[in-house]
Amino acid sequence: MNTAELLQRALNFDFLTQEEGVHLYHHASTPELVYVANELRKIQVPHGKVTWQIDRNVNTTNVCIANCKFCNFFRRPGHEDSYITDIETYKQKIEETFRLGGDQLLLQGGHHPNLGLKFYTDLFSELKELYPTLKLHSLGPPEIAHVAKLEGMSHYDVLKAMKESGLDSLPGAGAEILNDRVRRLISKGKCGGKEWLDVMRAAHQLNLPSSATMMFGHVETIEERFEHLVWIREVQSEKPEDHYGFIAFIPWPFQDDGTLLRKVRGITNNVTGDEYIRMIALSRIMLPNIKNIQASWLTVGKQVAQMCLHAGANDFGSIMIEENVVSAAGAPHRFTAQGIQNAIREAGFEPQLRTQKYIWRDTPAHLEEQVINY
Repeated sequence: MNTAELLQRALNFDFLTQEEGVHLYHHASTPELVYVANELRKIQVPHGKVTWQIDRNVNTTNVCIANCKFCNFFRRPGHEDSYITDIETYKQKIEETFRLGGDQLLLQGGHHPNLGLKFYTDLFSELKELYPTLKLHSLGPPEIAHVAKLEGMSHYDVLKAMKESGLDSLPGAGAEILNDRVRRLISKGKCGGKEWLDVMRAAHQLNLPSSATMMFGHVETIEERFEHLVWIREVQSEKPEDHYGFIAFIPWPFQDDGTLLRKVRGITNNVTGDEYIRMIALSRIMLPNIKNIQASWLTVGKQVAQMCLHAGANDFGSIMIEENVVSAAGAPHRFTAQGIQNAIREAGFEPQLRTQKYIWRDTPAHLEEQVINY
């Protein structure tokens, strides 16, 4: 294969194969990948702004029977620390989120053996009745697959009921690496890769906006990373033409602190800043049909994330008023609304507050004043 020819094809928005992506990973220099990805970003996101969001990750429950080897957050059923979040806690967290300028809850939990469809539809309906403007970006394909199994229903029907009850969009949670060899090693209790993709196909049929993710840097091969990207791209190609589909792709490196993968198998996060920047660039190159690429400042920190904005990323994600799952595995980084805007400006871009659907929002006045006074 010829590296220069592949890079030129990428600039033409060609769909590169898994093998061609692997070739670029091994043979293209970082400056070459950064240049091509940045050019693609300028075409796909011509306004040149970097978007960001204010939301809060709230966990419906920490009870889970999936037993993922990279998760320190879950508790088994009956554990003394197990919980199901009550409505008064939601109300307090939502009202605080609104005060801080947020408009959305990212609601996620675990594979609770006793929480079926009615639990979620009742919860979504009650939250929307209490707070009609609240956006619910909730669950993820593994949780949808889990509920579908509990109820003996199709993914489509589960998602349809949830959408009718107030679900606004579906996160790309639980993708990790979609190859089932990897999933058997790190998340055997979750749905397989094909089922993850099938849940997203159902979401796209219902025109539920979704995102896609990739957690890498653990037991996967480079080939499996690019297989993952190709499969995501294929599902995006299948969506109805006028539907949202995947509106963003977010890759991040495995966080290893205290996880079973590290303690039992000795698997550690060895992803360098350069490798992460390269994977951001390659994500832009391999996914020409997904407009928004998000840099994971939570896992790689401010400086690497800023460099990613020159390597194909156009989104800085959320300040995440609250986040418990990835942080429990050692992700140490935090941003305020003030800090995230300043970081974007330091990187040479104009920050733009957005919704989950990437519609621009006006920045609340008190947040603008914080930035001006910084």
